[in-house]
Amino acid sequence: MPQPSLVARLRVAIWDRVGHLRHELAKFGVVGAIAFGVDAVTFNLLLHWGGRDALLYDKVTTAKTVSIMAATLVSYLGNRFWTYRHRERSGYSREYLLFFAFNGVGLLITLACLDFSHYVLGFKTGIADNISGTLIGTALATLFRFWAYRRYVFPETTGDELTAELRQQV
Repeated sequence: MPQPSLVARLRVAIWDRVGHLRHELAKFGVVGAIAFGVDAVTFNLLLHWGGRDALLYDKVTTAKTVSIMAATLVSYLGNRFWTYRHRERSGYSREYLLFFAFNGVGLLITLACLDFSHYVLGFKTGIADNISGTLIGTALATLFRFWAYRRYVFPETTGDELTAELRQQV
C-alpha cells in the first residue's frame, strides 16, 4: 500500500492543528460566555438595582471595573482548569501575573470604549453603556485576551507537530 503524499500528510497535519484550535476556541468561548454573564449582570446590578439608590448609580467606570474584576476571576478559573488544563504550568506566579496583567489591558480596552461613549459622545443611557462597554468593549478585549492567553499565559510547551512533519519530509 503506497504511503500518502506529502500534500496529503500536510493537509492532515493542518486539519489536526486547526481542529485543536477550534476545540480550544470553543472552550474559551464557553468560559467567556459565563464570564460575560457575570460582567453584564454585575455591571447592571451595581448601576441600576435600586434606581437612584443603586450602589454605584451614575459611576459607570467604577461599576464596569468591579464587574470585570468579578468576571476575570471566573475567567481565570475556567480557562486554567478547563480550556487550557492540558497545558503544563509555566509557574504559578508567572501565570497569575501575566493573566491578571493581560486582563488589566483588557479592562482598559473595555473602559476606553465605555468612557468614550459615555463621557465624550454623551450617550448616558443604560442601553448605550451596555452596548459600548459590555458588547463592543468586551468583544475587542476578548480578541486581545485570547491571543495573549494562548501566546503568553498558557503557552504550549510541546514542539510544533506540523513543523516536525515538514522537517521529516525535507
